[in-house]
Amino acid sequence: MALTTGIVGLPNVGKSTLFNAITQAGAESANYPFCTIDPNVGIVEVPDYRLQKLTELVNPKKTVPTAFEFTDIAGIVEGASKGEGLGNKFLSHIRQVDAISHVVRCFNDGGITHVSGSVDPIRDIEVINLELILADLETVEKRAAKVAKLAKSKDKDAIAEHEVLQKLIAAFEEEKPARSLDLTEEEKKIVHGFQLLTMKPVLYAANVSEEDLLSDEDNEYLKAVKDYASKEGSEVITVCAKIESEIAELEGEEKQEFLEELGIEEAGLDQLIRAAYTLLGLETYFTAGEQEVRAWTIRSGTKAPQAAGVIHTDFERGFIRAEVVSYEDLVAAGNMNAAKEAGKVRLEGKDYIVKDGDVVHFRFNV
Repeated sequence: MALTTGIVGLPNVGKSTLFNAITQAGAESANYPFCTIDPNVGIVEVPDYRLQKLTELVNPKKTVPTAFEFTDIAGIVEGASKGEGLGNKFLSHIRQVDAISHVVRCFNDGGITHVSGSVDPIRDIEVINLELILADLETVEKRAAKVAKLAKSKDKDAIAEHEVLQKLIAAFEEEKPARSLDLTEEEKKIVHGFQLLTMKPVLYAANVSEEDLLSDEDNEYLKAVKDYASKEGSEVITVCAKIESEIAELEGEEKQEFLEELGIEEAGLDQLIRAAYTLLGLETYFTAGEQEVRAWTIRSGTKAPQAAGVIHTDFERGFIRAEVVSYEDLVAAGNMNAAKEAGKVRLEGKDYIVKDGDVVHFRFNV
């Protein structure tokens, strides 16, 4: 699948601390800008309560969760599109990811330097957004200059591309990202080829203090981020990097006890990982047998043969049909035999689109 979410943000907003907590990969974290020079890539397990429940039902020899990639990208500063800080190197790293998790600092702490001298999450968001917009504007203007000549010669493809480029330029000049445009499917295909930074889907991770995470009082910084995100249709996950780094060192009952002591139902990073997974357009289906219960990652809209191919190419090549039961129906029945007797297990063909939570057994012949 090889899809990855890039963690971005201004220097010293808690970006690398969150990455370390998510992946326990040990990316360098320090109280000064640019401590992360090269992007760090970590494989993260996707938290899924359904996997544990299926394990309890089936009692397999092993249980295997699904996973995907997070990439920690060094802090961007104002002027990055023109080479400030480590500039275009960072932008090229962002270009290589499929979605963006934007970490925003929502707490005051005189002991932690802010690159702009004060805490203002909306300003911080707009600094990064503008740098990405300016980088995209440069890309699009260069392309438009080449396409304009072909458009004048009445080349239909060039005319269509030129019209899309002009829409993008107009949006960028108003400091709007490419993803804010209402494009047709044909226009989206054209835009896809430009690999625009501002076309990537975004979610915000609001990094708050320990006190604000555990308090019922409103954090004005957090409210401002949520208002901003709602206007562009993005999601906000509230986390405390300091607490999450402590939670990440615990497992099983210890982790659960710590969360209960804090009065937290679920770790913020578990929410962030799932949100990033969904942002990438990914879904999970399961296989469940005596040998193993396993979660598998597919893109939303994947048909049964291609879903089978995630397990092994032979499964796709020799696909006959799929035995499918929803997670909810299987749990309600108690076991696979009871689900079959209740008529909840279906035989699906090659045109079936596998749904998130399906428990599947593939029949194939090579």
